[in-house]
Amino acid sequence: MANHKTRLAAFCSGTGSNFRSLYHAINERGFPAEFTLCLSNRSECGAIAFAGQHGIPTVHLSEKQYDTHRAFAAAMLKSLEEHGVEYILLAGYLRKVPEAVVNAYSFRILNIHPALLPEFGGPGMYGINVHKAVLEAGRKETGATVHYVDPEYDKGPVLLQRKVPVEPGDTPESLAARVLKCEHRLYPDALEKLLTDREI
Repeated sequence: MANHKTRLAAFCSGTGSNFRSLYHAINERGFPAEFTLCLSNRSECGAIAFAGQHGIPTVHLSEKQYDTHRAFAAAMLKSLEEHGVEYILLAGYLRKVPEAVVNAYSFRILNIHPALLPEFGGPGMYGINVHKAVLEAGRKETGATVHYVDPEYDKGPVLLQRKVPVEPGDTPESLAARVLKCEHRLYPDALEKLLTDREI
């Protein structure tokens, strides 16, 4: 089992920039892990294209394809099982993961959030909305958080967090760009911590 690689799934809805940073970090740092699935609620997006270019199996799975939420959750679990997935990494996945999947993968689903949780989390707090809220609140610093996913939005235990300064004259867009750079370093570090149980 010395050569065992932890099998990962990336859940994405957009360009997949965090998925890309994780993929490259695995190869560059020699993590004992590999992506065996990229799952998206959109049939075409940057993340799906990137996965296809790198030989990673892709699955388009949307709740609209199913008559019931239960059937959708069952299909997601079946797909994860078929690809031998051990951990799920949410990377810009803009849908709530079904509770049946969260329960089946308890403490095996990670998400990255563009703020210092528990502040600026919860329903509707994603993307540019988060950075607008940080600026409106007059914060001097923000950051990014990698946390375990539980049934509530952005409430799971924090695995790793890093701060980013809010600079004078920041717009939501300029702040978002600075936080995203932090995310691209933080998520691989959090994955390394998870895989090696080493403090980063």
